[in-house]
Amino acid sequence: MILVDTSVWIDYLGSNETEASTILDGLLTRGVPTGLTSLIYQELLQGTSSEETFDTLKSYLDTQIFYHPQDSWASYANAAALYAQCRRAGITLRSTVDCLIAQIAIENGLWLQHNDKDFDRMAQVVSDLQLFENKA
Repeated sequence: MILVDTSVWIDYLGSNETEASTILDGLLTRGVPTGLTSLIYQELLQGTSSEETFDTLKSYLDTQIFYHPQDSWASYANAAALYAQCRRAGITLRSTVDCLIAQIAIENGLWLQHNDKDFDRMAQVVSDLQLFENKA
């Protein structure tokens, strides 16, 4: 199963043909299980330009699989530990949200499809993070 990051959904929903969005289209067409987190859901919805677009996108996203933190306390602590681990290795990540998304992927045994260099940098240090290759 694949957790699809905001960076890929934005290109896919905006019809921006990137390698990642093209692969996502193929995954969805073939019925490969993909999903998102509540944070990704929020990021996508808050980026809409009108109430109509918000409602349309919400209706679509509401049909998707949602993955959640396994533990309302420990998952956040573990996400913070990912951030700290990267900092100790000399990697400064731009978003703490990405750490929680990565932690949710790890906890749920998911591959993470993304188009965000921070996840590539994080994976250099976090061995449990499985990144989905955006190659056709």
